Amino acid sequence: MATPIVIKNLTKKFGNVVAVNNVSLTIEPGTFLTLLGPSGCGKTTLLRCISGLEDPDDGEIFIGEKLVFSKSKGISLAPGARDLGLVFQNYALWPHMTVYKNITFALEMQKLSKSEMDHRVKESLEEVKMAGYEDRYPREMSGGQQQRIALARMLAYRPKVFLMDEPLSNLDARLRMDMRTEIKRLHHVSGATTVYVTHDQVEAMTMSTNIAVMKEGVVQQMDSPDRVYHFPANLFVADFIGNPKVNLLPGWVSGPDMIDLGRFNIPVNTHNKKGDMVVGLRPEDITVSTVPINGAVEFIAYSVLPAGADTTIIARIGDTELTVKEMGVSKIKMDQKIWLTFQKDCINLYDKETGDLITGLDGQPSERCK
Repeated sequence: MATPIVIKNLTKKFGNVVAVNNVSLTIEPGTFLTLLGPSGCGKTTLLRCISGLEDPDDGEIFIGEKLVFSKSKGISLAPGARDLGLVFQNYALWPHMTVYKNITFALEMQKLSKSEMDHRVKESLEEVKMAGYEDRYPREMSGGQQQRIALARMLAYRPKVFLMDEPLSNLDARLRMDMRTEIKRLHHVSGATTVYVTHDQVEAMTMSTNIAVMKEGVVQQMDSPDRVYHFPANLFVADFIGNPKVNLLPGWVSGPDMIDLGRFNIPVNTHNKKGDMVVGLRPEDITVSTVPINGAVEFIAYSVLPAGADTTIIARIGDTELTVKEMGVSKIKMDQKIWLTFQKDCINLYDKETGDLITGLDGQPSERCK
């Protein structure tokens, strides 16, 4: 049965630097939660606090029914007592041990029989497609193969919770894609609660059940990948998620459900708000035409960047610049006149002062852009 993780008011400081700032999270059993954010946001520190490799300065951590850390109660269980599996960025394989010994090292501490250890080694290596490598040494394998062995070691241990700290960052792009597939499949098969740390938004979007976006030790938004992408909770999340990046355009409410962006107006539900706003619009939610269309705004194609499956177009009007994404190879040429229309239902509106999302103030924005 999968295990939940509950974190309450967790704080971790290094000197005067607050790495994790009063974080509270409930990680549901069997979910794949990714801690996502830029370097220094506190994601690895939070993972290390869950694992027991760091002692927080305040708060509590529950893994299942077990209280594994409580500052107020003086409880701090060692990593080995938390029933966790850890995979690190650097693989952490013993170089003088064979694959078999690397995997069985922790199993021997569980005092398992030789036949049971053999069974677990065989089973875990088959799951990561590394059967037959039992007698190899780490130096005799590629980085991707070593990472698979690190995963096999974790699987053989059969922990209740998987913790992974940027395990793919040392691999090349093609191998990272392959390993994403394998890790997501392993999570699906095992059903274990998984906490995964990365700064790579593609990893987070493609693998996760939920994403917790962090900034300066604070969780900015915890939600499904779909909602983090389509309904970012604030300007930081909106700007961090998406490739190409979201268009964020400052403007002001000029009338009922109308935002003035200086060079042109854009219709959007303003929820009866007034004042300065920021419009958030994904590049794929802008439609391009090479002929004038009623209601469209005239731009110039400043740059056209084909990438095979899609094309990114940088459009300009005066000092306003928009990024547009078209599927396939576009026939639009640089400096050509183009007309842009905006999918009203796909626009997010943010308060310029606070940076917070205004669209869907009830917390249940309507389904759109599907």
